[in-house]
Amino acid sequence: MAIEGLTTVASSFSPKDTMDRFAAAASVKGLTVFARIDHAAGAAAVGLPLRATEVLIFGNAKGGTPLMQADQAIGIDLPLKALVYADAAGKVWLAYNDPAWLARRHGLGAEVEPAVKAMTAALAALAGAATSP
Repeated sequence: MAIEGLTTVASSFSPKDTMDRFAAAASVKGLTVFARIDHAAGAAAVGLPLRATEVLIFGNAKGGTPLMQADQAIGIDLPLKALVYADAAGKVWLAYNDPAWLARRHGLGAEVEPAVKAMTAALAALAGAATSP
């Protein structure tokens, strides 16, 4: 199922390996990893089942500040997030918000286009590093 504004990439790796690879690639690119949230562990802690589901919150001020200078409300969507999960069939997916969609959501104009393009390219590279052998 396609969700507007969400980029979803199939992974060749386990959920943990996919997220580990994404986090490592982000760090190598100079991005700050702010948090790693294991939703499945949270569910297990309260006795509820949940397939592997993990979020990484990451970014840097150089990339996100130009968007917040245009409209601070985009700060609700920044820093960026990546989601890794296993579906009911056991297939592993990496998903993230498309920066161009975020810019449209917040009504940002052409002045942020260079930052949006840079974010888009960086996310595609990180996704490739995380999901492909």
